[in-house]
Amino acid sequence: MSIKSDNWIRRMAREHRMIEPFEPGQVREANGQRIVSYGTSSYGYDVRCADEFKIFTNINSTIVDPKNFDAKSFVDFSGAVCIIPPNSFALARTVEYFRIPRNVLVVAVGKSSYARCGIVCNVTPLEPEWEGNVTLEFSNTTPLPARIYANEGVAQMLFFESDEVCATSYRDRGGKYQGQRGVTLPKT
Repeated sequence: MSIKSDNWIRRMAREHRMIEPFEPGQVREANGQRIVSYGTSSYGYDVRCADEFKIFTNINSTIVDPKNFDAKSFVDFSGAVCIIPPNSFALARTVEYFRIPRNVLVVAVGKSSYARCGIVCNVTPLEPEWEGNVTLEFSNTTPLPARIYANEGVAQMLFFESDEVCATSYRDRGGKYQGQRGVTLPKT
């Protein structure tokens, strides 16, 4: 298995629609202002989050349970900036829609601009033949409110290509998050 370079990412986006919309370069400015960068980097792709958020709230004093998740634990918010309460988290989705090839595994890591502010981005791997918008989770580990900017870079995707094709892909298994659009809550 090997990590893939910017040239491979550009080729796969062009020939196989692996990432849509796709930015072949690194965007660092919009409307004359500096932004958290997104687009193709040396060995990855920096994704943006859309302006749809689900902000966790404990107003119902519920127990967080991945087998029986209470959607009322979130407040829906749309906007250019999401404020995450102290020691809480928010869900968002990528602007980009992914179609992962059968011999590729994608791993997401947070961007340092957010990590250095105590904001952790956590997503699970994108398995072979998974497709959809990626649901992102942002944890605010600080005792202060934290900002996430829509339509700016929030995480970097790293692409690993295997020497052989997997026996069973996410699509073959009928994965529960296949083809997801929008912010998707936990399913069992």
